[in-house]
Parts: sequence; C-alpha cells; structure tokens
Amino acid sequence: MPAQQVTRRDPIGMPSARSALPAWQKLTEHQRAQSGLHLRELFAQDPGRFRKFCLSLDGLLLDYSKQRVTAETMRLLMELARECELEAWRAQMLTGKRINASEDRAALHVALRADVPVRFDGQDVTREVAAVLADMRRFARGLRAGRIRGASGRAFTDVLNLGIGGSDLGPRLACDALKHCARKGPRVQFVSNVDGAAIAGALERLTPATTLVVISSKTFGTQETLTNARTARAWLEKKLKDKAARHLCAVTADPARALAFGVPGDRIFRTWDWVGGRYSLCSAVGLPVALAIGMERFEELRAGARAMDEHFARSPLERSLPVVMGMLEVWNVNFLGCGARAVLPYDERLRWLPAYLQQLEMESCGKSVTREGSRAGHATAPVTWGSAGTDGQHAYFQMLHQGTQVVPADFIACCRPHHRLRASHDMLLANFFAQTEALARGMGEEEAAAAMRKQGLPDAEIRRLLPNRVFEGNRPTTSILLDELTPRALGALIALYEHKVFVQSVIWNVNAFDQWGVELGKSLAGRIAPELAGGTPVSSHDSSTNGLINHYKSSR
Repeated sequence: MPAQQVTRRDPIGMPSARSALPAWQKLTEHQRAQSGLHLRELFAQDPGRFRKFCLSLDGLLLDYSKQRVTAETMRLLMELARECELEAWRAQMLTGKRINASEDRAALHVALRADVPVRFDGQDVTREVAAVLADMRRFARGLRAGRIRGASGRAFTDVLNLGIGGSDLGPRLACDALKHCARKGPRVQFVSNVDGAAIAGALERLTPATTLVVISSKTFGTQETLTNARTARAWLEKKLKDKAARHLCAVTADPARALAFGVPGDRIFRTWDWVGGRYSLCSAVGLPVALAIGMERFEELRAGARAMDEHFARSPLERSLPVVMGMLEVWNVNFLGCGARAVLPYDERLRWLPAYLQQLEMESCGKSVTREGSRAGHATAPVTWGSAGTDGQHAYFQMLHQGTQVVPADFIACCRPHHRLRASHDMLLANFFAQTEALARGMGEEEAAAAMRKQGLPDAEIRRLLPNRVFEGNRPTTSILLDELTPRALGALIALYEHKVFVQSVIWNVNAFDQWGVELGKSLAGRIAPELAGGTPVSSHDSSTNGLINHYKSSR
C-alpha cells in the first residue's frame, strides 16, 4: 500500500489521512457549491457582515469579514477542528506532554510566561523560568543603571547580539518594534549572517570598552553564531586583553560549552530544550529586549503573550482568535488552493514581523511528513512573505491585485501611533483601509469605463484600456488593528501567531516543533568547509557542486 494511503493512528487516535475525514469532504463540496460567490455579494447580502466576522481581545481587533467565507464555511471549519481533536492537542501542549514526538520533547513556550505552575516530568518548570528571569532582572537593571560596567570602568553603551533564527529574529523584532519605549538603555545591534561583511560592519560602529556581546545559541554549537562570536571575542581581546571576558554574555541550554568558550559563569543565562528557538522570545533569548527597554517593559510583553495563552486555552473554538486565524489559513490553502500568504504591517516598527513569521510558520509547518511518519496527502504551509506598507504598494501590490495567483494577506496596523504626525498616520491608515477594500471589491468593467469617462477619455481609448483597468477583486484579507503598539500588545500579537501555527499543525497532522529540514544543509556545510582549504581540486560531490567549489578555490 502506498505510504500516503496508510491510516496508522497518531498518539491521540486520529487517522493520518485528513482528506478522508467527513468534515474535510463536506468542506470540499461546500467550496465547489460556493465557488462563484464574490466578496461583493457577501457584503451586499449581509450589511452586518463585519460584526459577525470580527473578534477582539485586549485592544486587538481581528476582522476576517473580507475572507471568502460564510457562516456555513466557519461552521464546517470548526467541525473539522473537532474531528482533528484540536481541543485534545491543545490540552496536551499546555500541560507539558511530549508532543514533539520526533525529538521526544514537550513544547512549553507557554511556561515561559505562565503565572501558574506548569509541570514537565514531575517538575514545576515555571520555578526554573522565574529563577532565570530574576537573574535577567538583576543584570538588566544593573547594566542600564551603570552599576555593571566594562573592564575599563566605563558604562556599556552598546549591546551586540549574536544569534541566528529564533535567537535573532524574535529579539530583533521586539527591539525594533519597541524602541520608542526605550529609556536611557543601551543601543542594541544584531548580527546573524555568517557573512563577514555583517560582523565587520557592526564592529566598525562599536567601541570595545563600552560594548557587551551577547552570544545566543541554545546548543552553543551553531556554527554561524560561533564563527561570529570568535570574531567578536578576538576584537575584544585586541583592545581589552585578558579582561575581554567581562564583555561576554551567553544565552544557552548548554552552560558548559559557554564556560569553555570563556563566558563568565555569572553572565550565562539558561534556556531549555523544551522550548524551540522560534518560540523562545519570552525566555532569556529576550535579554537584549530587557537591556534595551527595561525588564519592566519586557515583563509587559510576557504578560501580553500570557493573556493570549489564556484566551487560547479557555475560549470556545468559534471565539478563539488563534483558532479562527488558523482555520482560515487551512481553508485558503487546502480548499481555495492558495500557496502563499502575504504579511503586510502598516507600521514601520513592525517591519521585521514578516521575517519573524517566515521562520515561525514555514519552519513549523513546512513539512511533508505526518506525525506518525507517513507522507502528507495534502498541502501544508504556504509561502509566507511581505514587508511594511506602504512600501509594498509600490513594489508587489500589482501582483496582489491583478496577478494570476490569489495571495491572501494579513494587514496589521495601529490606531494610535507613538509620534505626533497625525496627518502622516491618517494617510498611512487610509492606504491600509483602501487596499483591503480594493482587494475585496475589485473594479468591474462598467465601473472602470465610468471612471475613464469621468477623466474625459474618448470611447476608443476606453475600449483599448478597459482590460487593463478591470480588477477581479475577491482577494481575501484579514485585518488586525491594535489600539497601540505597546509591549503588551506585541506580546499578544506574537502569541496569536504562535498558537495559529499550532492550530494549523494539528489540522495538517504535522509536528510544529521540530525542524529536521534545517539540519541537512548545515551538516553538509560542515563537511565542505575543510575542503575549501588548500588548492587541491574537490571531486567528492556532484559535478555542479564540485565545479562551484573548485571555481571558488581558484578565484579567491
């Protein structure tokens, strides 16, 4: 029997073949029956559509009325969620079960911000989290107040965070998004790429005597991070000699390796193997955030994430923001055939959100193997991409409006900015509202022709231009409006997407917490690196790889 037809059972009893589920089949039939419906019609038929397809929580408004769904669509999607036993999987994750089966680990990022005990293997892990947070608090307050100083007695004015993936994108997003909250904190820079241009450019802007280097690596074995860390350590040692270690700090689950590298024991902050890097912002991985904006504000970010955790844990599926968002993506991917999704924050402070979500979503759900090891017989993670609006409008929105591929999009904005340029903010939000309306409604032939007549164009010119001026519309979008971009709001937004991804992983029957696809290229790079030394031609790979390596060796 082919692998995709195997119906072995997963840990809580669901067959792996999702398309065989009754609700999946009903959704397939439902999609065919309503395939001709246009968002224009849906809004015309129901003046109260916005109110019916809108949810809110703690200053966050989620409007999904511009998604191509009806009340029946949502009912069937929730039926599918229940057939996939989403509530049982949710309970297992929140109570510390080893749902990361391929690595035999729990996925306890919720414990990083919990205010009630969370047990794993009989231990309350929140006590360990609290101890690390207390160390972070002492360190952040001491450094920001100038009590913790560098080897020469000068205060730290800059922090350089060296990490990659989750050890970079989460804190980078938060520091950039919340820099308006900073009060007399050090400047924080991030280097992730092993390209020497990145670390060299950063070090040129820094002074060793006033720079703290944070090395963030769960295993303390990530080659990109360690390569940059060795460069930074040598840079410190050149000026500070044997006192350079006082300018090193580490975040890791392997303190012994950090000690061996030369990081002082009191500058090592612990993380754990039960939290994946892309889910780790609320752990010591967030140390750069605490240094930049203060531990109190970092605690507010954790509180916002905790509020979303509690909402996800307690809300009925139909009223749960993460469940609704996750199931909408299942609808778009598996029933409307959309292979990509754009993330479009209309806020410059959230410019790193699309990159952060690329890792969170595609590393979590970009799998073709189910939890029990068979091939998935359905599409999983779409391509996630995007950038800050309004820049994107002058780059790729042409494709969003008139391209041959339908790309659903998340539009995100804040009602109240941190600045006083009201006219600028009104223009920004005018574009936000206009784009979602245009994507939904489009413009038919009669409207386009009327608009050109109003411009005074002759009939012959109108006929010539008309095909180019027609917009089909019916392009689905979700709008998220935050009252204000506070640390608490950012924490809630991040947790919203974390739980959305988990919902999708349950429906798609994949493990959201491993990333074996990341490892192959890394292991091959470790094999190739020694081959780059010397002048002997390489012949141990395919002809393309051999040719590229040998060309590089002869040209450098």
